[in-house]
Amino acid sequence: MAALREGRQDVETESVILRGFDGDPVPAFHARPDGMPSRGLVVHPDIGGVRPLFEDLARRLASHGIAVMCPEPFARAYADGVDLSDLDRRMAQVSRLDDEAQIGDLERAADYLVVHDDVSDVAVLGFCMGGMYALKAAATDRFDRAVAFYGMIRLPEHWHAPGQAEPLTAIAEACPTLVIFGTADPYTPAADIDALRDAWAGRDDCEIVVYDDAEHGFVHDPDRPAHRADDAADAWDRVLKFLGVD
Repeated sequence: MAALREGRQDVETESVILRGFDGDPVPAFHARPDGMPSRGLVVHPDIGGVRPLFEDLARRLASHGIAVMCPEPFARAYADGVDLSDLDRRMAQVSRLDDEAQIGDLERAADYLVVHDDVSDVAVLGFCMGGMYALKAAATDRFDRAVAFYGMIRLPEHWHAPGQAEPLTAIAEACPTLVIFGTADPYTPAADIDALRDAWAGRDDCEIVVYDDAEHGFVHDPDRPAHRADDAADAWDRVLKFLGVD
């Protein structure tokens, strides 16, 4: 996560248990800067869920004066004893996720930040699968801003399920949103990006940034072969400016 530069504030971190949308316990990671945070931010991780990579991300974001909460997207699957030990099992589990519960958990995480960190504005940010949920959450009226890193604009075929709505369905009603894509990402083909542009025609508060030749996941995990350090640093600078903390 080195492409996200450190801010100036010291940070306190903790693991917490949220009461999710349906009252079930949802493990989450909380990072708070010293002093009064300027805003709150809920982070939806990628398909790998909450892990040290995202704990470091939350800490780095908090060092810029943001109170951050990162809930585990597969909390219910873990509670049911589902084996999520590899990527294939996680991919198979996505169609069993439910928008109402996933977005409800993000909203409960936002409520936690309002109560515990005394913030009034809360944004949502997500990566990959989490970027897709950030796009969906952007249209709920709960968040004042949204950032989606290479979130799916249309559901992949094997993710179609009754509990999964198409991200494009309500995206025209999104809060101010910044989305970041790469031209070499098979999950967000050019036709889908064009459809998002059409949905936001006339919206000067929604921005689409596309990096040439960048593949899926090129920003958030420096250990991936797809990582592009210069583009990642530029993308993070755009995010910090969009969130109003740079």
